[in-house]
Amino acid sequence: MIGIWLAGLLRVRSGRLIGTALGVMVAVALLAALGGFLSTTRATMTSQSVRSVSVDWQVEVTTGADAQHVLSTVRDLPGTRAALPVGYARTGGLGAHTGGTTQNTGAGSVLGLPPGYAATFPGEIRLLAGREQGVLLAQQTAANLHAAPGDTVTIERAGGLPPVPVKVAGVVDLPFADSLFQKVGAPPQSQPSAPPDNVVLMPRQTWDSVFGPLASARPDLVQSQIHTLRTHSLPSDPAAAYATATGNAHHAEVRLAGTGLVGDNLGSVLDAARSDALYAQLLFLFLGVPGAVLAAALTWAVAQSGAGRRRKEQALLRTRGATVGRLMGLAGVEAAVVAVLGAAGGLGLATLVDRWAFHGTGIPLSWMLIACVVGALVAAATVLVPARYDARRATIASGRTAVERRTVPRTAWWVLGLGLLAGSLAVFRATSGTNYALVLAPEGTPTLSVDYWAFAGPALLWAGGAVVAWLLVDLLLRRGRPVLARLFRPAAGVLSGTVAAGLSRQRGTVVRSVVLLALACAFAVSTGVFNSTYRQQAAVDAVLTNGADVTVTQPTLSAADTAKLAAVPRVRHVEPLQHRFAYVGADLQDLYGVRPASIVSAGRLQDAYFSGGTARSLMDRLAQRPDGLLVSAETAHDFQLHPGDQVRLRLTDARTGQLRTIPFHFQGVVKEFPTAPKDSFLIANASYIARTTGSGAAGTLLADTGGTGQRQVADLAKKALGPSAHVTDLPSSQAVVGSSLTAVDLAGLTRVELGFALVIGAAAGGLVLALGLAERRRTLALASVLGARGRQLSGFVWSEAALVAVAGGAAGAVVGWALSQMLVKVLSGVFDPPPDQVAVPWAYLIALAGVTAATLAAAAWAAARHARRPPLTELREL
Repeated sequence: MIGIWLAGLLRVRSGRLIGTALGVMVAVALLAALGGFLSTTRATMTSQSVRSVSVDWQVEVTTGADAQHVLSTVRDLPGTRAALPVGYARTGGLGAHTGGTTQNTGAGSVLGLPPGYAATFPGEIRLLAGREQGVLLAQQTAANLHAAPGDTVTIERAGGLPPVPVKVAGVVDLPFADSLFQKVGAPPQSQPSAPPDNVVLMPRQTWDSVFGPLASARPDLVQSQIHTLRTHSLPSDPAAAYATATGNAHHAEVRLAGTGLVGDNLGSVLDAARSDALYAQLLFLFLGVPGAVLAAALTWAVAQSGAGRRRKEQALLRTRGATVGRLMGLAGVEAAVVAVLGAAGGLGLATLVDRWAFHGTGIPLSWMLIACVVGALVAAATVLVPARYDARRATIASGRTAVERRTVPRTAWWVLGLGLLAGSLAVFRATSGTNYALVLAPEGTPTLSVDYWAFAGPALLWAGGAVVAWLLVDLLLRRGRPVLARLFRPAAGVLSGTVAAGLSRQRGTVVRSVVLLALACAFAVSTGVFNSTYRQQAAVDAVLTNGADVTVTQPTLSAADTAKLAAVPRVRHVEPLQHRFAYVGADLQDLYGVRPASIVSAGRLQDAYFSGGTARSLMDRLAQRPDGLLVSAETAHDFQLHPGDQVRLRLTDARTGQLRTIPFHFQGVVKEFPTAPKDSFLIANASYIARTTGSGAAGTLLADTGGTGQRQVADLAKKALGPSAHVTDLPSSQAVVGSSLTAVDLAGLTRVELGFALVIGAAAGGLVLALGLAERRRTLALASVLGARGRQLSGFVWSEAALVAVAGGAAGAVVGWALSQMLVKVLSGVFDPPPDQVAVPWAYLIALAGVTAATLAAAAWAAARHARRPPLTELREL
């Protein structure tokens, strides 16, 4: 009997069977594809984090320990590829006599590097001018001393030792200065706020001759570190890689037995990446799971569209002696066919999507199994569960009933729907507070904390919106028949009342189509808005980091340099930006001198960068007060500043080379600024800084190319300004900027999510409507027998299609807009900086509306064409 039943299914109900399998396929494909994206993203984050580190470990030799013994121990550790000893010494100051003037600096650091250091740790030192062999000055130090390759610099030594003159061989940039001069073993909050201003690098042999005597007299001023390169055979997941890396560092400290402290640079970058990996997982949960749930709902709707016929078939089988067990066996065969077809098609589609969108090497087996299990559960829930309910609850007489009988929703359903929406609002307010953190990742701790309670807000909104939409449409169909009759009159003519009555009596199918379309549209709208906002903020983050389309950085940039850059083809505007260092109390911070009249447009400043006013209003305030000062939020909090307070900063006077105290007045708070660090910095008038320090030289040039040809302009700028200028372009910065999550290209995820949302939206409208109308072929045939003309029958079909389109689209737009606002706010940790407003992808939304309308129209056209067939032929087939 099972074989006969299966053959009959494939022959008579193949369309509905394929439709149900397609719903399962969408759910399986979406979960498997997004699971592949999650795995690929985690692996990408780990590899990018590892590549961003030059020196994996900095092992500091403790006072009194044997440096050679520590070096041998580190080299013998499993996983050590290279280990080189580096000397650190502090100097009281540097001096140079160049160009007929003498310059002196404050305290600094002198490092002794062994042979082969630059080759062993590529990227740690970047040569700007001169040659790598010999004594090297850091870029800022060379600017402070006005020194160049070939000049002589004097290094002061403590302990009564005389100064030592050395000849400069080159000028270098230290991209990893923060980690290079870290306080090994200190917690993050105790680390120096900035690396030393004055840095000299010299060969280790020279360093030993210069600071060997100082090590005996003042051992507190001399240290030794072992810079270590490790193997990078780490798990692909950042959290697991972090656990492995920190475990190796702890093992090293045990082996060193107190003779050395390990500064784990590799663990530090993986520590940041693991929180970003969690955000990628949250993106999967927030954006992927609703799609899978919606695909399951679509499968259920397709299966339910044939509920009436299933009940009749069960009633017929029961009259012929079929037991409940036999009926469930037949339903199980149908569920198995749906599950197998859906899983096979879903995995095939997911594999194609993974290769096309994510350029992956394959979906992990675990995600394939998870997706298949979910597909099997969806098939069971949409086929077996309704069949079991009908078999055990329905009678033979009720199974032969053609008209649906639905009880009027009770007040409790309204209470439930409104309660879900109220709960969603309450959770949203709690999880979008100022100090709320969705992912809590304390630095240095092995575990992360995710507040999954935040999921309740969007989930409750989705569920509440569905319930309220269901109730409103049901209320309209029950109580609004006169209104519907008038609205349907242009399409149905004199049968408009009959059409309204028919939709009211069989409103279950209509309401189901409306709600499913509304949820599909809400999913598509929220996904599209979130992805569009993410792309917008990723571009903003790149501009913040790079500063402009092309950015030139050099300790001293003159007006002639500005003119050279402005003369480069495609450069429309060049904005000079002063970059100095100023002491706020004992805290050294970056100070940026700006031109308030032009920096807003040149730096593409957004209102979200500032607190207490818009970007333009705060810059106007700065322009009105020459000694005005904008400080970062951290500085304002740490020093308890209030508007109007006088802030006395210590800056280097270009005329004397000494620090000078200059008064400023606090005017406002700036949270982000192009090229500035993320924590502490200051913004002031460039003209005031130039007048009080005796120098108006810029440290950064921001070039606007109109968004085109940035790489070509950057190449030309390097040729025009020489090798000492550090030139960066926006596209290159955008690939590596900010968090590792931002660095991961989400274009593939966007295409997949938006594509699936489009398919689900179209299927929710067209497929469900088509199947629902197919179930009403009997009603249309009887109306034809009673004298209804073809135009009137078509009006019946088009009226229902219009109702589904308008009601579902309107409900979906409202719920989708609310979901978009909630997702962007709750997932604010993904955005850096947070957006001023969400970005609306109008082109995608118009495409969504067009595709959905087209599928609804196609379904209605097919049903109307069927309705014009001879009624006796139609009834005979039914």
